[in-house]
Amino acid sequence: MKKIVAIIRPNKLGIVKESLDDIGCPGLTVTEVKGRGRQKGITEIYRDRAYQIDLLPKLEINMVARDDKIDEIVEIIAKSARTGEIGDGKIFILPIEDVIRIRTGERGESAL
Repeated sequence: MKKIVAIIRPNKLGIVKESLDDIGCPGLTVTEVKGRGRQKGITEIYRDRAYQIDLLPKLEINMVARDDKIDEIVEIIAKSARTGEIGDGKIFILPIEDVIRIRTGERGESAL
C-alpha cells in the first residue's frame, strides 16, 4: 500500500475528483493549505499599492491505495490537475506500513 499526497490548484479539485471516481477511487481527504515553490507568490495591486503574496492557496489531497493502483491514480491526478503553468503542484508517494479500519478492526488492504 502507498499514500498519495497531491498538492493542486483549488480550481482543479472538481475534475480530479470526477476522474478518480471514474476509475473507482472515491476515497480521499482534502485539506486547504498555503504554500509556495518556484512560483514564489504573486504581486497584487490594491488601491494603487503593490502587495507581494508569497503563500498561495492550494489543496492537499491525501489517499491510500493498493500498490497495483498507484500508477493509474498518479497519472489521473497529474493529467486532471495540469494547466502547464508554474504552480500546478506536486504529487508525493509514500509507503504505508498498515491500515486499520476503526469500526471493524480490519487490517491491511481489506481496511481500504
